[in-house]
Amino acid sequence: MSQFHWDEAAPSAPDPGVLAGNPAAQQEAAKQHQVRPQQISSLAQNAGNVLERARRIVDELPTEEESQESYERVQVDDKRMINCRADLNQLVPIKFDWAWDKYLAGCANHWMPQEIGMDADIRLWESDDLSEDERRIVKRNLGFFSTADSLVANNLVLGVYRLITNPECRQYLLRQAFEEAIHTHAYQYCVQSLGLDEGEIFNMYHEIPSVARKAVWGLKHTHQLTDPTFTTGTQEKDRELVRNLVAYYCVLEGIFFYCGFSQILSMGRRNRMVGVAEQFQYILRDESMHVNFGVDMINQIHNENPHLWTEDFARELTDMIVQGAELEVAYARDTMPRGVLGMNAQTMEQYLRFIANRRLEQIGLSRVYPSNENPFPWMAEMIDLRKEKNFFESRVTEYQTGGALKWDNMGKQSLSW
Repeated sequence: MSQFHWDEAAPSAPDPGVLAGNPAAQQEAAKQHQVRPQQISSLAQNAGNVLERARRIVDELPTEEESQESYERVQVDDKRMINCRADLNQLVPIKFDWAWDKYLAGCANHWMPQEIGMDADIRLWESDDLSEDERRIVKRNLGFFSTADSLVANNLVLGVYRLITNPECRQYLLRQAFEEAIHTHAYQYCVQSLGLDEGEIFNMYHEIPSVARKAVWGLKHTHQLTDPTFTTGTQEKDRELVRNLVAYYCVLEGIFFYCGFSQILSMGRRNRMVGVAEQFQYILRDESMHVNFGVDMINQIHNENPHLWTEDFARELTDMIVQGAELEVAYARDTMPRGVLGMNAQTMEQYLRFIANRRLEQIGLSRVYPSNENPFPWMAEMIDLRKEKNFFESRVTEYQTGGALKWDNMGKQSLSW
């Protein structure tokens, strides 16, 4: 006799719950489907056991009266950035409009790497018209960025998201994690288009000292947060979360990315490697928003928990940002051993220290470096994509979906160069 399967017999097969404990119905089902009665009996018994377990679990759930006793509607004042006890599943009422605005802005400016043409870059890369210094810059930056955005995404998904207890901020964190995936896709698309050695590029964060030191510095601030047993709620653990946010938003995304951004965008301004440069221009726009969002989160945690900001802790955060600046200066010297693209290691050092001063001031700390002059003012223009045609004349870079991004309404956070 044939084997009997409930899914094949449906819809003519009787409900297994009806068959359980009903020998007469089992005999009839066996006759109807031409199988042995023992098969029907065994299947019915198994189904009956499953149904019984399911009903027992459902019966143990809180009753409507019990649920209402422990339930309270979330009020705006109940919401906090960390250590909040209010229902995290309720997005509204929104407390931090800046977080929701940035989420909407990110959604309105969606882009995908393969929409950007790479033909001109391929022809230039395969020609003899690029200097070795220019090729070094392209490869070093693809090597660093191809893994850096993965490090950021892992930190967000495995650590930061579960520890931030404000729903609208979590909404933006989800958007940011998706953007980090797009950025990693963009670097892979560039590597593949140019026919670069993927093993060489994607292992630079292990094999090239100036790249590896930046990765190691970032990873040391991730270990505790990605431990699933780590929770906030004590002063030291709350400070550990703040250290992580400063490391990733103010240093990794806020300093480590800016040498590479300026180098690649400078190539684009000279009509060289224009496809890679366009990818980086969109990434710069996204990363600028990430930095601004992180700064707002850090400052809100400060507002809610002023006791965390002791003099020693402020000094520690200052040291972190200075360490980041000096690591990026070393990276600049490695990627630009000679002057190229209208810049050199000395002007890049000035630029990075300008950026470091800005990051310090954004989170309420005092600047460290005496000079506060930006040697690359055109980098600020790159962030505001609404106002210019793309520098290599390929298309207008005001790329928006689902609505218009109004950078002017972003307030004091509108520029993070």
